Amino acid sequence: MNEENTSIHDFDFNLICEYFSGLERQGPGSPEVTIKALSFIDNLTNDSQIADIGCGTGGQTMVLAGNAAGQITGIDLFPMFIDLFNLNAGNLNLQNRVKGIVGSMENLPFKDEQLDLIWSEGAIYNTGFENGINQWRRFLKTGGYIAVSEASWFTEERPDEIDMFWTHEYPEIDTIANKVAQMQKAGYIPAATFILPENCWTRHFYEPQVPAQKNFLEKYAGNKMAQQLIENQRHEAQLYYRYKAYYGYAFYIGKKI
Repeated sequence: MNEENTSIHDFDFNLICEYFSGLERQGPGSPEVTIKALSFIDNLTNDSQIADIGCGTGGQTMVLAGNAAGQITGIDLFPMFIDLFNLNAGNLNLQNRVKGIVGSMENLPFKDEQLDLIWSEGAIYNTGFENGINQWRRFLKTGGYIAVSEASWFTEERPDEIDMFWTHEYPEIDTIANKVAQMQKAGYIPAATFILPENCWTRHFYEPQVPAQKNFLEKYAGNKMAQQLIENQRHEAQLYYRYKAYYGYAFYIGKKI
């Protein structure tokens, strides 16, 4: 197993959870971007039902709760993340309207047309963008919104190294135009699309990992799987700095019709 063909999914989930639980965000993003995406969504009230799917420890969820009315349910597969999510909600005195539960995005615990807003930052890739926006649509009320951030190509052509890396990591990565077309085909009006700025990757995701990686390697000295996990993350960061002109995350916001 080497860095050319190793995916994050090849590692022990307990190690992955422990590593990422020490970070405020488990993927690229920022409070400013969460608020910007939220600005395209209207009609939320105190009675609105919101789901954050693949919420992680809730870095973006707490920003959402601080800037939007409604009841928010965060869902993640990993109990360690949900424990931290609920702890964070309690520390911010949001526990009365923000709750995290353990669950799979493939089997969501909602009723048809129950939700006013589905949110998912950097997580829909676990089920696939096209599958996610199609399968989750039934849980939205007519006129409800979906807002997801997703790895996307900025250009039609790119260097082989980065093309091969992302094709292996996430074969469904595509251009922004094609993602918007998929959203329209799934039955949404595209309300907004924008590219996340570079600081969502650098200042908010990769830079906080530097001290976290040092601590992690010290704790797991001699553990080859832990060392490979960190090598994998460092390799991904190096690729981003080298090829950021060709790809990044984009936010896709759609309204169910």
